[in-house]
Amino acid sequence: MTNQLFILSTFLVCSSTFGQSFAPAAGQAGSTAIHKDSSIIQDWATGATMQRGYLNISDPGLGFASFGEATDALGAAEGDATNVVSLGDSGVIVLTFNRPIENGSGPDFAVFENGFADNFLELAFVEVSSDGLNFVRFPAISETPTNAQIGPFDYSDCRYVHNLAGKYRAGYGTPFDLEDLSDSTGIDLMSITHVKLIDVVGTIDPQYGSFDSQGTIINDLYPTEFPSGGFDLDAVGVINEAPLGIKNANIEVALFPNPTSDFVTIETNENHELTIYSLHGQLLDQIEATKKRTLSTKKYACSILFLHIKTSEGEVVKRIHVL
Repeated sequence: MTNQLFILSTFLVCSSTFGQSFAPAAGQAGSTAIHKDSSIIQDWATGATMQRGYLNISDPGLGFASFGEATDALGAAEGDATNVVSLGDSGVIVLTFNRPIENGSGPDFAVFENGFADNFLELAFVEVSSDGLNFVRFPAISETPTNAQIGPFDYSDCRYVHNLAGKYRAGYGTPFDLEDLSDSTGIDLMSITHVKLIDVVGTIDPQYGSFDSQGTIINDLYPTEFPSGGFDLDAVGVINEAPLGIKNANIEVALFPNPTSDFVTIETNENHELTIYSLHGQLLDQIEATKKRTLSTKKYACSILFLHIKTSEGEVVKRIHVL
């Protein structure tokens, strides 16, 4: 009897320590899932820029995911399998909004994916920014066992993951609370203007895999070698909107041509300082003040450039699409 009690107590300790410690699937008691038609959703993303990921990051020669367009992530969630954009392995999409998101009561926004079942998860990291340049990542946690690779059509348990988009099936958004980032620097939680989603590469091979905030490799569907591979974004819904008129710098900016393949000309109504960043927030260049300049876009080797323009009137961020 003593040995049986010891075995039982050991099992209970292990069960409460490892995995299945987070919110369950949509419709179950304790779930945090937000339905796409919920009255708490005030608005949806209105702008998007994207950098596709690979069909298989370990074999780049296969090419990139190709299903959907960035515009499919705009507006209200459809809750189906087709009106989405697929990121592919390590793909990135950045969403913008009519009004900033603010750190209010409860969750502040929700991310909708198109999983067809409660136990079919395709995951993504979530980052936010108040200037389009400096991003902070939500502290993602994965307790999914890593002793065996989850295959492209295998199942997993949403109770093992937290602060990862894609936790819930189609039609139900994964909520994110900006309060989780209250200790972060370089970001204004009362005026979030950009939400970035980065596909989790689900392989448990550390050479290519993604790691959570605790340094644990994330076991997710892999490989997904088809056009709709990787995280499939349906929409991002805003729950807590900032009041109108926050951080609207009075700067007249002309960019032409945009999109461009070679050069871009930047004109403002007064002298400006210019800082150039990649889609991932890498500092590429800093340029002294002038009212007008023409830049070569080829030297940056990026498909998306973020221009941080600063004048005495304020600051603004603009995007350049490089063909």
